[in-house]
Amino acid sequence: MNTSTTQLEPQALQRLLLNRFAMAQGTYAMVLLLLTLAIVTGHGRVSLDVLLLGAIPLMLSQLVFFLLLRSGRNLRLRDPGMIEAQVLVALFWQTVLLGCLDDAARSTLLAFYVPILLFGLFQLSPRAFARCAAFAFVGFVGLEWSDASFQLQFAAEPPFLQLATLSALLFWLGLFGRHVNAMRQRMRQRRHALVAHQNTLRGMMRQLEDQASTDELTGLCNRRHFLRLAEHELTNLPAQAQYGLALIDLDHFKRINDRYGHAAGDRVLQTFATLAQACLREGDVLARYGGEEFVLLLPNVNLDQISICCERLREAFAAAEPLGLSLGGLSLSIGMTRLQHGDDLDHALQRADQALYRAKHNGRNRCEASWEPSDARADRRSASS
Repeated sequence: MNTSTTQLEPQALQRLLLNRFAMAQGTYAMVLLLLTLAIVTGHGRVSLDVLLLGAIPLMLSQLVFFLLLRSGRNLRLRDPGMIEAQVLVALFWQTVLLGCLDDAARSTLLAFYVPILLFGLFQLSPRAFARCAAFAFVGFVGLEWSDASFQLQFAAEPPFLQLATLSALLFWLGLFGRHVNAMRQRMRQRRHALVAHQNTLRGMMRQLEDQASTDELTGLCNRRHFLRLAEHELTNLPAQAQYGLALIDLDHFKRINDRYGHAAGDRVLQTFATLAQACLREGDVLARYGGEEFVLLLPNVNLDQISICCERLREAFAAAEPLGLSLGGLSLSIGMTRLQHGDDLDHALQRADQALYRAKHNGRNRCEASWEPSDARADRRSASS
């Protein structure tokens, strides 16, 4: 079956298959109406009663296909559309119905082999289509041979023209089917190439987005991405929720750069980033704010939890030893505050910055807090004095 069909969602695939089945039933109805007309106009070999009686097994065969489609059992099959089976059944009934007509009407309705085979032309493999075409030809030859054997056509010429016409139609449909299959293969290759190209573009876009939002040295969020994320979180902060916000500064970082070089300073920054990510919860956001300064957002915490988390970071960094470096004691200072519904991010960052200043002023390697706006104003007054 066509790859594009099998890749559809089950519900969409079933709707498509039921629509195709409805079109096939329309073709059956059309043939039966024409057959009725042929019998009424004197071209039939059977009566209308026999035709109506013979239509019952035809309808039962179609009912089987319908029940399989409606129940969804067809999805378990290799070909969910049962295309080859439907085509073979239709060819069988086409041949049977042609047997109900005289030679003149049979030549006319011979053309209905074409729409039946076209039903499977775009879905069947070349080998399956060849089987269906061979079945149609053998069936029609068998019908003509049966007529000749039972002497149902006393004065008729041998049906060379009918057989030649059917052979030409089947041959043309076979060639057209091969052409359609080749085009389908090329379209599938182009589609795969397009999908691969789109995936490449998506990967490049993700890389660009990562580069735009990630600090290259530490792999953490950069300042711009953090501010955008924090603003979004603050905008959607429930009335009773509380977030923690902390500014973290590595102590004496300039001294490390001056004494040991910038490569050593980079190693210290990377060590802190790795260590901090191991200490934090999933959902906590740590970003490089600039230079040796970092910013931390802690969702859904109380004041004690903010303090405990920051103290754990401070103690872990004090015990850290960057690989390949002997720097002595490392330390950091942290300024903490909280974010509540209706708070302003800039003001909260100012509170954390004032608390960080106080931690530096009081000897470094410590955590200080400015939980309320009044705390930050008091810190600014002490700083100015």
